[in-house]
Amino acid sequence: MRKSIIFLLSSIAISNLFAQKRELVSQTSVCGQFHKKYCKLEKEKGEKWEYNSQSRSGLFSQGMTSKIRCVIYKGMDYRMTLCAETALGDKLNFKIYDSRTNELLFDNASADNTQVFEFQSASTRPIIIEVFVPEGATESGNDGLKSKDAACVGLLIEHKKTDIQGFTRY
Repeated sequence: MRKSIIFLLSSIAISNLFAQKRELVSQTSVCGQFHKKYCKLEKEKGEKWEYNSQSRSGLFSQGMTSKIRCVIYKGMDYRMTLCAETALGDKLNFKIYDSRTNELLFDNASADNTQVFEFQSASTRPIIIEVFVPEGATESGNDGLKSKDAACVGLLIEHKKTDIQGFTRY
């Protein structure tokens, strides 16, 4: 009798753990690897961009701002691509700040709202990337799309070693 009660309690505890794990996985995988699937750019011949593990995807609603802290390294070129489900529109904003000084390094609003930004890093330093989805990014009816409460946004970060510039050694 005692063994069957212990077995029953153990079974209940294990099934509760699996149920919690399934719920946690479903919550985190709503947007999962959205950035890997939808933020890819056509690679030109010879480009050697590599996926950067600091890339992220998340569930955003209109009017929402989110920040991510990254480290960029000296001697590397970086490409950041922002993409979203069409329900959020194509007017996403992102800014890049120096994490130590809070200096604004880039704002896509002042660069024709581009969703792709490439740059070279002159020094190793932490940065903050701030992503903002404006209110009214998609108005229902004007293009057949209805705005949703929330949709996936991806930030794909790629890197490659900076090409040697100038004369090489002889």
